[in-house]
Amino acid sequence: MVTRTDILKYVDKNYHTKAEHPWAKYPTSEILRHERNRKWYALITDVPRSKVGLKGSELIDILNVKCEPDLVFALSTQEGFAPAWHMNKKHWLTIILNGTVSDDEVYRLLDLSFELTK
Repeated sequence: MVTRTDILKYVDKNYHTKAEHPWAKYPTSEILRHERNRKWYALITDVPRSKVGLKGSELIDILNVKCEPDLVFALSTQEGFAPAWHMNKKHWLTIILNGTVSDDEVYRLLDLSFELTK
């Protein structure tokens, strides 16, 4: 199961990205952005399970990534995914980091998001 820590190690190794914590009020929210153009390519945060269509109120880590609209539409109704939490739901997708989505798929979508936001 891919964790927040795994993602942060992956982006550091592959993209030389260090997570930023732009909101003091939300210290567990981390954005990943390109060094040159400063565009975001991912957001890692925790939200109550109910915010992503799951039962319960305990916090769960999620990863928001940018995708082509057709891919967002196709994946957002599948288990392990949700319409983008707190972002444009046409171009962004939430991946629920609970082990439902394979590690390879999480990294593939992260790579896609990185490329789309170059």
